[in-house]
Amino acid sequence: MPENNDNFDKYTPFFSASSSQLFLQKCYTHEKIEDAEIKSYENCYPFIYHLEHAKTYYNQAAIAPLSIQPILSFYGFTQLLKACLLTIDPNYPESTSLLAHGVTTRKRKKQQYDFLKDEVKTQKNGLFTCIAEKIFNLKHMEGEKFSMGTLLKEIPDMQSLAWNISRKNFIPLLPSSDGFQLPSTILDSYQMTSSRFQEFLTSKINHIYHLTETPGKLLIQTDKVLVYNAPSPIRYNLIEEQFMLSLNKSSSAFLLPELLIHYLISYNLSIIARYETEWWAELMKTMPNDDYPCIVQFLKISQSKVPFLIFEWIRSERFNP
Repeated sequence: MPENNDNFDKYTPFFSASSSQLFLQKCYTHEKIEDAEIKSYENCYPFIYHLEHAKTYYNQAAIAPLSIQPILSFYGFTQLLKACLLTIDPNYPESTSLLAHGVTTRKRKKQQYDFLKDEVKTQKNGLFTCIAEKIFNLKHMEGEKFSMGTLLKEIPDMQSLAWNISRKNFIPLLPSSDGFQLPSTILDSYQMTSSRFQEFLTSKINHIYHLTETPGKLLIQTDKVLVYNAPSPIRYNLIEEQFMLSLNKSSSAFLLPELLIHYLISYNLSIIARYETEWWAELMKTMPNDDYPCIVQFLKISQSKVPFLIFEWIRSERFNP
């Protein structure tokens, strides 16, 4: 897996006022925003500062004790997201309500607390809602609840580290000459015929898929290239460097973009590290159950993957929704 520094090396061209100004002008022109050139000059330094701040947080998280890693990672994450929003909205943030996290969780944990069963709840205003709407065009998410176990199962990289929470929750999309292929056993997992599976993919992912069934394989063609950031059950495994399809079709997070999944988990861990001192300290000292390896693996994955996903969105997916 790439180290944090490797991911932020890709951002180096943005650490220039002239380069960032031209990039933001391109973004604002693409959004048909008036006075794109003027606004790009106004925002080039705030854009750079968000990226620099994010890099500092993530680099410190990589060398910090585990006890404070969730806090540093989450704040680095929010800085990257604010940089993303500046490429869409030159006036961000237009109100203080947009500065809230947009998510809430139970501050005081119950006895016999189980991290994987803990839930977060989305709110009407805040950074989460703003990102969901402006980057992924997802509206009306207020009041939705997600458990940590449900969210973690939708991160394919967890599977690569042999962590049992994501084992057998994804299947690789293998490249073929004009698309990709899946083993025909996917139809058993989804409990669908090949024609129904094709309709399902097309309806859920908003792409047109053409499926051909051959002995032991499903050959799939699509009208668009696969992207790293999308409201889709197809997610990119950074460790194995391949796209994978989620098998959790009944999950509430099945179509949730992976960036939002990382945000929800990272937010909750940052709250735990800040306010649940006793439980957090006991977890690190006694390692009583599977919560500890799960959290450690997530932090390692997220610290590399979030900067990667956001860079890919800024660089190319930003202009190809």
